[in-house]
Amino acid sequence: MTFDELIAAGRASKELVVPPNWSQGRATFGGLVTGLLFDRMERVVADNRPVRSMHVSFVGPVEADVPAVFDAQILREGGSVSQVEGRIIQNGEPRVVCIGAFAGGRESVVRIEGVPAPYAKPIDQCQGLPFIEGVTPGFIGHIEMRWAYGSLPFSGGSGREMGGWMRFREVPDVLTDAHIVALIDAWPAPIIQHFKSRVPASSLSWAFDIIHPRPALEADDWLLYKATIDQAGDGYCHFDARIWTPRGDLLAVSRQTAAVFG
Repeated sequence: MTFDELIAAGRASKELVVPPNWSQGRATFGGLVTGLLFDRMERVVADNRPVRSMHVSFVGPVEADVPAVFDAQILREGGSVSQVEGRIIQNGEPRVVCIGAFAGGRESVVRIEGVPAPYAKPIDQCQGLPFIEGVTPGFIGHIEMRWAYGSLPFSGGSGREMGGWMRFREVPDVLTDAHIVALIDAWPAPIIQHFKSRVPASSLSWAFDIIHPRPALEADDWLLYKATIDQAGDGYCHFDARIWTPRGDLLAVSRQTAAVFG
C-alpha cells in the first residue's frame, strides 16, 4: 500500500493494519506511523489551525500485520491554539504518544525570514540509496533519498552532518503536512555513517516544527534535508535537522534523540 492508500484507510477506521513493506528493522517505519497519527490529529482541529509544533515519544515498536488503533483527542482549545494528544495502541499497549500544538496566525510587527538553504549538489549528481529487498529497510521502497552531505550508512565515514534530497517514489496527488512528517523521519541518525558494519538504531524521541504559512510545494518536489550531530555517546545520538523546499525556503525543523546499539 502507498502512503496515500494508508492515509485513506486510516480515515475510514481508527484501527489499521500496516503492511510489512513499510518496515524499519523489527518495527514499522516511525515516519509512516507518525504521519498517519498526525493526519488523525489534524482532522480533530479547525481548518484554520495548522500544526506548529509536535513532540513524539516512540514508546515501543509498532508491529506490521498486527491491528493498531490510531486515536486523537483535543486536550485544550484556546482562542487560537489547540493542544492535541495522539496515541497508537497495539496489543493493549501504547506504542507511540504525540502532543501537537495547532495554531492560527496572529498579526505581528516583526517578520524574520527562515534560514536559507545551504548549497547542495544537484539531485542527479547525488548518490542514491537503492531499495534492495532484505538488505535496506522496507520503507526505502517508498521513499527515495539522494546523499548530498555526509556518507552512506555503515560506510565508516566521519563528520557531524548527513542529508540530501528526498521525496516519495509514488508521487502523491498533493504534498500535505502528513507527507512532510513522514519524509522528515526518513533519514537515519547521522551517527550511523560512522560505523563500518550494520548496527541497530531507533528513534527514542522526536520533536519537529512545520513552518506556516507553508511555502508553496509541488507534489513531485524534492525536499532538502540536512542533519547535524550535537553530541553522541553512551549509545545515544542527539541531532538537529532542517528541511527546505527546492527553492530554498525553510519548511521544517526537527530534533531527535536516537538509541544506537553498537
